[in-house]
Amino acid sequence: MAELGYGSIRSVRGLLVSVQFDGPGPDIGELLVARSPNKGLLLVESLEENNTAACLNVMEDETLIKNMIADRTGRGIEVPVGSTMMGRVLDALGRPLDGQPLPDSSKLTYRAVMAPPARSASFKAAKPEVLETGIKVIDFLTPFIKGRKIGIIGGAGVGKTVLTMELINNVAKSGQAVSIFAGIGERIREGHELYDTLREGDLLKNTCMFFGQMDQNPVQRVLVGLSAVSAAEHFRDVEKKDVLFFADNMYRYIQARNELSTMLEQVPSEGGYEPTIFSDVKLLQDRLSSNENGSITAVQTVYVPADDLSDPAVLMLQHELAATLVLSRKIAEQGIRPAVDLIRSSSSLLSPDIVGQRHYDLSVKVQALLQKHESLKSIIAIIGENELSASDRADFNKAKQLIKFFTQTFFVGEALSGKKGEYFKREDTLKGVEEILSSG
Repeated sequence: MAELGYGSIRSVRGLLVSVQFDGPGPDIGELLVARSPNKGLLLVESLEENNTAACLNVMEDETLIKNMIADRTGRGIEVPVGSTMMGRVLDALGRPLDGQPLPDSSKLTYRAVMAPPARSASFKAAKPEVLETGIKVIDFLTPFIKGRKIGIIGGAGVGKTVLTMELINNVAKSGQAVSIFAGIGERIREGHELYDTLREGDLLKNTCMFFGQMDQNPVQRVLVGLSAVSAAEHFRDVEKKDVLFFADNMYRYIQARNELSTMLEQVPSEGGYEPTIFSDVKLLQDRLSSNENGSITAVQTVYVPADDLSDPAVLMLQHELAATLVLSRKIAEQGIRPAVDLIRSSSSLLSPDIVGQRHYDLSVKVQALLQKHESLKSIIAIIGENELSASDRADFNKAKQLIKFFTQTFFVGEALSGKKGEYFKREDTLKGVEEILSSG
């Protein structure tokens, strides 16, 4: 490594390390290795004057000191990818978290984490393909379209992770696509639960998981999302497979970037977020795209701080999504599961060209009924339901039936609820809605 040149550490401030070079300096995204007892890894974040690189202390190496030598490697962070990694659980640097060793290095393929692949000059629009999830409210209100992005948005404890686990359980069962899961800044317990759920459902063979959870430093929480995206790109571009990409939680990615921004002493933007929030999120989101080799269909959960849907970071993430399923605390408190806000949930993919005229017409009628139900609730609270006109009372009751219809028992909750999980075909969901609309 020394032949590429080396630098000398000038300062260590938390996770931020300044390294000065006499000769040729490193590139942004290059990995340096400190000559410390722990062989600390330093990731070049930016280049400053006086041939100095601002680096991030990836592994929180506490043995770094001033004037210590850091060698250039000429490469960025690389993680093992490909079919040999199916069923494995890795950290942001591609190291095993499941207690099993990596396969022999000769059998491994590595891919750089930071650099996205070159874009193809050709563009071919694929015909939209609806993927059935077996979850009534998703298949009806926010249809799952191959190669697009869907977001599950809500505050803490309203069921985002459970809904994601159910989606993985239902969609990954088909085996038509490989699944990549990125656990970004979430609870360690949830990682164990997901692993157990996939193992019990015999779904690990089609899934590769990356975890950088809330006990880890912000560098690793940022990198884990990029590592998982790199694995997805390999399956799409090299193995030419369709990929299901699950990320839990995208807001934690922004939080981690925020922490790094504070360390880099950047002036915050609106809402207290980092000034480069837009470009940082776009760089990751734009890599979750489809091309002539294969598709990446993404499901992303988004934590809503203080249940405030107008939060700047939440709004920005919503712009990246083709469909958003909003989970509500008020609805969760009523015991309705999944706790979906049927009025606020929306999808740009709910059009006749994609889901068909029948599905589209039903969705318009359902949304109209639900809006009417919402407006009638305040009137009923004052004068009572019996004072409504016959048509208003009939519409109100139909809306109540629809709300009940969209509740569902999940497979991943069988052990807790004692009830058998339910899978509904899209056709059965449409028939059920038609029966309610035509009743009375």
